Amino acid sequence: MTRIIRWNPYREMYNLMNSVDRRVDSRYLPPRMLLSNDWSLALDVAENDEEYTIQASLPGINPEDLDISIESNVLTIKGEYKQEEEQEGLRYHMRERRYGSFCRSLSLPNTVNTEAVDAKYEAGVLTLSLPKAEEAKPQRIEVKTADQPLIKDAN
Repeated sequence: MTRIIRWNPYREMYNLMNSVDRRVDSRYLPPRMLLSNDWSLALDVAENDEEYTIQASLPGINPEDLDISIESNVLTIKGEYKQEEEQEGLRYHMRERRYGSFCRSLSLPNTVNTEAVDAKYEAGVLTLSLPKAEEAKPQRIEVKTADQPLIKDAN
């Protein structure tokens, strides 16, 4: 029996990439790519009428080891997880916890009031509150009807 499959050009490209990946051996990768301890910080970015909120999960990091800065409307979060010393007589079967430095930069919109940014670290989550400038907040415009006077009496 013959199956009909919808043609998808991305599937063919994906299959080609997979076949190339299978043929490439890690011996040909630059040593920096194999030995790097740097990793990217995953972020959640949300917005409401008042502010932008950025959250990052950073369990076990000391807040004093974080470097958060804003320069030319670019927010940068840097830090480092220190590797624990290996104990003598202990054989690891698995080591999956990350260590090393991380850095993440985001371009901020011009509507952020960079003077009023607030950073909190609680239960392993870094939360940055970036308030919007007053001119960027939505303004409510009152709709007048024909029977309402445009100028109100001072009486």
